[in-house]
Amino acid sequence: MKARLNARSVVALVSVAALAASVAVALPANAATRTTAIVVESNTFTSLNPGTPDTNIVINGDVAYLTGMGLYHYNDKLQIVPNTVLGTIKVTKNTAKDFRVTYTIKPGRVWSDGTPINAIDFLLTHVIASSAYAKKAGLPDPTGEEVPTFNSGAYTGVYDKHVAGIPTISDDRLSMTISYDSQIPDYILNGANSPFPVHALELLAAGKKSLGSAAENAAAKEKFLTDVTSYNTASLKKMGAIYNDSYNVTTVDASTNPLLLVCNGVYKVDSIDANQIKMVTNSKYNSGPDAGPITTMVIKQGIADGSPSAQALANKDIDVYQGQPTADTVAQLKANKSASIIFDAALEYEHIELRVASQDGKKYDGPFAASGGQKAKDLRRAFLLAYPREEIVNKIMKPINPNAVVLGSNWTLPGTPAYSAVAAANGSSFYSDGTQAQRTAEALKLVRQYYPTAGVKGATPIKINLLWGSPGNARREAEAALVIAAEKLVGFAVTAPATKGWGGKLTSSDYDAHFFIFNQTATPQDAQACGTFQDGGGANYTGYVSAKVEDACKQLQAKTLPQSTINRLQIVAERQIVSDAFFLGIFQNPQVTAYNSDLKGIKPGKVSPTLFWNFWDWSF
Repeated sequence: MKARLNARSVVALVSVAALAASVAVALPANAATRTTAIVVESNTFTSLNPGTPDTNIVINGDVAYLTGMGLYHYNDKLQIVPNTVLGTIKVTKNTAKDFRVTYTIKPGRVWSDGTPINAIDFLLTHVIASSAYAKKAGLPDPTGEEVPTFNSGAYTGVYDKHVAGIPTISDDRLSMTISYDSQIPDYILNGANSPFPVHALELLAAGKKSLGSAAENAAAKEKFLTDVTSYNTASLKKMGAIYNDSYNVTTVDASTNPLLLVCNGVYKVDSIDANQIKMVTNSKYNSGPDAGPITTMVIKQGIADGSPSAQALANKDIDVYQGQPTADTVAQLKANKSASIIFDAALEYEHIELRVASQDGKKYDGPFAASGGQKAKDLRRAFLLAYPREEIVNKIMKPINPNAVVLGSNWTLPGTPAYSAVAAANGSSFYSDGTQAQRTAEALKLVRQYYPTAGVKGATPIKINLLWGSPGNARREAEAALVIAAEKLVGFAVTAPATKGWGGKLTSSDYDAHFFIFNQTATPQDAQACGTFQDGGGANYTGYVSAKVEDACKQLQAKTLPQSTINRLQIVAERQIVSDAFFLGIFQNPQVTAYNSDLKGIKPGKVSPTLFWNFWDWSF
């Protein structure tokens, strides 16, 4: 329900030699008959549940995709492909104020422990996305200051604003119907796409340490239905604690509670350690496309983005690399005669955002705080004017993608039909007109209204803590260095060290700013931007609130609109965002995928999971 945080950063540096040794012993990369594919990801796995704000990172989402199957997926053409093997999604009533969508599960689908999948497994969607439900159940208001009982990050979205009551489950337990109070657009994207093994959730909450019997699992699933429909506060709190915390494991071995690993995907998690995630075929899989010949999928983690990954591919210690390469890395990849390379642009972009209010319950009174009034707004404008976006694009991005441009919109991206019109009218030219020297001079003038000696040697600087990623990401490190130098000229002293576990710190009031990539997971009418800019949105890490933006999002999420109206509302929202000076796009991320030429079927998509969307088609 929100843009996935693309946290392609590295936490631990592993030498190529060590990687080769571990692969050679456990998973021979060059075996004659290949049924194992090895992919490298530069960030590290943190949770089996990517559905919380702190765990919503790419690698977690990739593992969830490989081990789970929903009712649709996107292909590489940005088309929604229904998964009728698992079930169907149909509009069953369509009036202005009574819009109903029914999800019907095909009989005989099962979880990896043999438990039948039914409509009750889709009911968790309501619990983790409806703030009205949470309040009626006696749980903390998910839109308030307290951490939600189910900390999903899905509240305040389209579903939350328009769902009417609790979804109903049919007597045969194979259908669930959701009622909305308006004809919401993108109902497929905003409803219940994926099942969750709620019987395992109930058993975990009860303290069980092993898989249940068929009778226990059936009873647990019925208990979940009763707990939800009766608003059982005590049971919901126990399950919320499991949802929020218990899936956050970084090691999986024989001692791991198997209830945490119940899934319905092609693969199930076999083991996780500091070096890799190993997934093997789920023998009971029957929820989607036929499983391909790859029976073992391995994600090597904690390998520095760039040359180490390129060298590992050259050595055939890995089969696929998709990351944030530098120009040197691209040259190294091109020199590899046994590899194929695909250059593309996904729906993801690098951006800088400035904190304006607390998002972690602590007071934020830093230099950019909205409570600071005009002074804080002028400082935010100065910081963004001095931000070296053009230099970043020219020095870091153009050597990789000669067509790279400084972004003029955060709702649309270059190559999409509305980009030029939206970017021309949204006021973003305030931060791109003239030369960088002229923008820096204007920034210094703004700062000196409050700090007359700003930029002068020996003057006390305005201290800014900037969050950007973990050690090993050479591209981000280079960006940070350019930012530090540029902002110093206008009186800001930026502290920006690499930070382990940075993805879980985005709401922290300890940081005044952060830059990273937003990776879109779907293509709804609001372009998933509302989740970033709405009050309480799952990807709103800055504490930003604007009545104009709220109104634009309300209209974008209420009903299907013509493209001209969509563009107008996007422009209205972006003009306000530009005026409030807290968020600025930098560049669209160039997607570079390099892979072993013997591996067939690689066709990177444009939304997450870009690499793995068709993994069942891969073969050697």
